[in-house]
Parts: sequence; C-alpha cells; structure tokens
Amino acid sequence: MGILNLWLPILASAAVCFFASSVIWMVLKWHNSDYKKTDREDVVRTALSGAKPGFYAVPHCAEYADLAKPEMAEKFAAGPVAYVAVVPNGMPPMGPKLLSMVVYFLMVSVLCAYVVTRTLAPDAEYLAVFRIAGTVAFIANGIGVIPESVWFGRPWPVTAKTLLDAMIYGLLTGGVFGWLV
Repeated sequence: MGILNLWLPILASAAVCFFASSVIWMVLKWHNSDYKKTDREDVVRTALSGAKPGFYAVPHCAEYADLAKPEMAEKFAAGPVAYVAVVPNGMPPMGPKLLSMVVYFLMVSVLCAYVVTRTLAPDAEYLAVFRIAGTVAFIANGIGVIPESVWFGRPWPVTAKTLLDAMIYGLLTGGVFGWLV
C-alpha cells in the first residue's frame, strides 16, 4: 500500500480538520481570550508604527555574550521584555490564510498516510490505523507549540488550548483514516 492509495483519507481528513478548525475559531471562539489588549494600545501602536513586518525581541540582544553586560542586564530588569510579531498593515487577507490552512492540513494528512503505509499492513484493523494516524496527527498539529511557551512567553493556557485543538484534529484524522483505509 502506497501513499497514493490513501488519497481519499488524505483529502477527507484534511477537509474534516479544516471544518473542525473553522468551528473552533469562528463558532466556539475559545481562542478569543488568547490575545490581550495592552493598557496603552495607542502608545504601543505609535511606538511600533513604521516597523517592518517581522519578529522582534525587546530588548534586542544579538549575541549571547551580550547578556553578561551590565547595560543589557539593566534593560531586562527594567523591562518590558517582549517578543512581538509585526504583520503587514491592513485587514488580514483571509483567502490566502484559509488556503494555507488547507495546505497545512493536507501536509499533516500526507504525513499520516506515509507513517500508516510504513507501519501497518494493508489489511490493518480500524483501531490500529486510528492509533497510528491519530498519534501522528496530534504530534504534527500540537507538539511544536510547546517551545513557544518555554522560550517566548506564550501563556501556558494558550498552549494547552492549542494542544486540545491538536487532540481533536488527531482524533478526527485517526477516525477518518481508520474508517477509509
């Protein structure tokens, strides 16, 4: 059994996960509380105006050795310490972002298909396929966010919600693969 033989579970699981993601973000809206408003938004917006899109660190420390310098230690102690993502001005272009999510879910599904075809016999039972595809989908959708909390201050409750999303996507992917393989 090759990956191309699994085109239907690949497409179906990507579609199911995209639909689930839409429900999570637009109907249940449990991620709305992930983003906080600063106390002085106008001041922050003014300070960031003119910044090119990118990922910034404040205070900026280009070399690890600079952390030992007293002036850098003072900046960190005085704060604020922040990691800021600046995106292009204007309304977010939803079409390309939604298409990118479809491509992302397709990539996860292809990865699941690859692992399923390399670890299971073509006549594997539902539960075996569910377990392998679901685990791979959970890992692919979730584990990568943990370092964001470890290193960049992403709040752990936000990461926990993202891991819950990943578990839902993993269960759905496992179910679709188990059903259609």
